[in-house]
Amino acid sequence: MQVQVRSGDSLWYYSQLFLIPFNLIADSNPGINHNLLQIGQRVRIPGFYIQQHTVRPGDTFWRLAAARNLSADALALVNPAVNPNRLMVGQSISLPTRVISPMQNRQRPYNLSALSADINQLQELFPFIKVNTIGYSVLGKPIREIRLGRGSKKVHFNASFHANEWITTPILMALLNTFLLSLTNSTSIRGLSSLPLYQNVDLSIVPMVNPDGVDLVLNGPPQEMRQQVIDINEGSTDFSNWKANIRGVDLNNQYPANWEIEKERKEPKAPAPRDYPGDAPLTEPEAVVMAELARENIFDTVLAFHTQGEEFYWGYEGLEPPESRLLAEEFQRVSGYEAFRYIDSHAGYKDWFIQEFRKPGFTIELGKGTNPLPLSQFNEMYEKVLGIFLASLYMQ
Repeated sequence: MQVQVRSGDSLWYYSQLFLIPFNLIADSNPGINHNLLQIGQRVRIPGFYIQQHTVRPGDTFWRLAAARNLSADALALVNPAVNPNRLMVGQSISLPTRVISPMQNRQRPYNLSALSADINQLQELFPFIKVNTIGYSVLGKPIREIRLGRGSKKVHFNASFHANEWITTPILMALLNTFLLSLTNSTSIRGLSSLPLYQNVDLSIVPMVNPDGVDLVLNGPPQEMRQQVIDINEGSTDFSNWKANIRGVDLNNQYPANWEIEKERKEPKAPAPRDYPGDAPLTEPEAVVMAELARENIFDTVLAFHTQGEEFYWGYEGLEPPESRLLAEEFQRVSGYEAFRYIDSHAGYKDWFIQEFRKPGFTIELGKGTNPLPLSQFNEMYEKVLGIFLASLYMQ
């Protein structure tokens, strides 16, 4: 929601008027000098949208505002041309309406188009988030990072490295949506206040690492590579078991952490729907983008969402730091997921991150069953992983 600055207005006054933390309003308006607002400037207020209302008999600014737990001046601010003492039946006025529930539809296949629409909506409602295009897929589709928070502790989440694990993307977006609503409504999540987390953490989220692969699983093959992917899929047009990127390379087997071991023992020796590690490490643009993001930011903690197993992996070759164990114990406690320090696997993003930076890295396997997991598991998966999401932000 946008408002137009009047004489005497300030961001602090808007914070009090709409009961939104000052820092969220300040971060929603990065190009504005907070101490020198100009009359007529447009200021964005997070957590609200404008709803049109047709005046009915008995309506007043005061009654309409009170019904929304706002002051009459909040209505006056968004209706600068309306005389509050002379409302007329049938007149259309604007009502600032607080966002109190998630806008995301959880029960749907979640391709790149769905993700893009949700990102655009979140940007509109919560303009203190920043959205960066950090690179592009093989087919030139954007790989986006969502960034928020004021802190020095850098925590990164990603999802959908694997195409048929696309349900991890709407799960991660639902976690973000919950966090944003808690911030703008000053409510707690499982007893934790979210504003201190915003103040202490710099949160990075890449909700869809493999957009080409996800779209292949959900939408079918793209026209420009139709025959190529059908050939890789051994002539089948059923892509429900496809994990790789559009070129048949498994993106979570692409990292220079004993990549040679995986190359030697993986059964596919050419592009395949799953498990082919490529001809060399970091040949695929999606894998390169994620490596560059980590190098540029040196995250303190990285969590990669996959499916399935209701378990997570937290060590690699003895290179993980001591705090990894503390985080793993807390993740296990709050989720009920089983923790594994080591498994016989290499060349994954988590493996490479631990090896490269000696910082905590985790592969979180959501849900149980056979991939792709059904949407009927969404709510249960969300509830179990919410504790991990919060603990990763809360623990220092």
